[in-house]
Amino acid sequence: MRQKYVISRNGDKNNLKIREYAIIDKNLNKVASSMLQKGSFSFLCEETYESEIIVSSISKGMNALVAILRTENIFPIEPYSTKIAESVMELYDSSEDGSVELFFDDVDLVSDLIPA
Repeated sequence: MRQKYVISRNGDKNNLKIREYAIIDKNLNKVASSMLQKGSFSFLCEETYESEIIVSSISKGMNALVAILRTENIFPIEPYSTKIAESVMELYDSSEDGSVELFFDDVDLVSDLIPA
């Protein structure tokens, strides 16, 4: 499965949003990741977190942040949740609002497990 997460911090609203998208069209399975377009991804869900909770979790460490970011709707596997948490930390290290887009392809996980 190929997924995309859009993580955005909005200081005015004092929140963090994570939107999850995925490729669900079977016709796109053989399309190279580099050839996918924004419209290739289908919206799956969105979670909004209060910044106060995120900042508190960051101060407690990576595991606490991952635990807060995972919900019934968004529950990425460990390698993905760690990368999402790292990106959230970077957004909160910055003094400005911003967003980041993360792309994950499960094929990359499998290829990492197969010996060369």
